[in-house]
Amino acid sequence: MKIIRKYIYPITVVLLILIIIYLLNIKKTLKEDSIVTYSKEEDIFKEEEKNEIVDTYKVDIKGAVAKPGLYEVPKTYVVYDVIKEAGGLTKNADTSLINLSKKIVDEMVIIIYTKDEVKKSNIKDTVIKIVEKECICPNIQNDSCINNEITDTITNQVNSLININTASLEELTTIKGLGESKAKAIIEYRKNNKFNKIEDIMNVSGIGSSLYETIKIYITT
Repeated sequence: MKIIRKYIYPITVVLLILIIIYLLNIKKTLKEDSIVTYSKEEDIFKEEEKNEIVDTYKVDIKGAVAKPGLYEVPKTYVVYDVIKEAGGLTKNADTSLINLSKKIVDEMVIIIYTKDEVKKSNIKDTVIKIVEKECICPNIQNDSCINNEITDTITNQVNSLININTASLEELTTIKGLGESKAKAIIEYRKNNKFNKIEDIMNVSGIGSSLYETIKIYITT
């Protein structure tokens, strides 16, 4: 009993030290496991974030928007969403030739025209007359247009419009339904008056609404 009593204190101290060391090792192990788990979760998050960045398209929007420029947007966007990214439309914007619900594609070019550009282009009325209310944009490179599948006939028709402000007598007489006398009348009229829109041609003597309806698909200002 004396021997046990003699060594019980040192043994107790040693046991306590061993228990403390054991507990410290357990705590360290738990901490390391926590760090590894967090690191793995962080890597997964970064990978998901990376995938989200890759899952985008670059789109160039120009014209009548508040902030034109190059935008990287989700692939799920349509033209309307890109317009919102660009700060929305300006007051003079005209989207009548734009398909706002069209899905975007990579390197897409979106051009938002002004009201004056649409009015002066005469493209809308011209092509509606030809292809039953289908229309194309003044600039056929605009990927956001309602109809980008243009036949050779329509393309040639648009490219060969006669400018009634500058056309020569010979050019004016090539317009179907417009003879030499009326072509001369147009030239005489524009000496003192500019054609601001194609409808103004009805101000020329001898050209009424009936003839205008016939020739309007061939002319521009």
